[in-house]
Amino acid sequence: MKEARHPELTDITLIEVMGALSDPIRLGLVRVLADGRERGWGELRAPVAKSTLSHHLRVLRDAGITRTRQEGTRCYVTLRHRDLDARFPGLLNAILGAATSDDVGGQISLASA
Repeated sequence: MKEARHPELTDITLIEVMGALSDPIRLGLVRVLADGRERGWGELRAPVAKSTLSHHLRVLRDAGITRTRQEGTRCYVTLRHRDLDARFPGLLNAILGAATSDDVGGQISLASA
């Protein structure tokens, strides 16, 4: 598998971020990743096929919201919270707060939870 491409901080756009976060599955993934810990893809539980989950994770990565790392055959994902706060101060926290309040993406969980 080739190395995943991640947008530089200056290349992250508001339109891409908002578009990526407009899907409840992707917003739920971001909520789960908001604790700042790196998670293996196998830890993420979503009511979608693995191929669909992979698509959602790619959309988040391409928008600059997450960072993906591969180690052997395993993939890990982290939220680029600091980068997003540097680019759009307060935006991610506001979106996460509203999503939590309205339970948007609440169907996403961790395997260990």
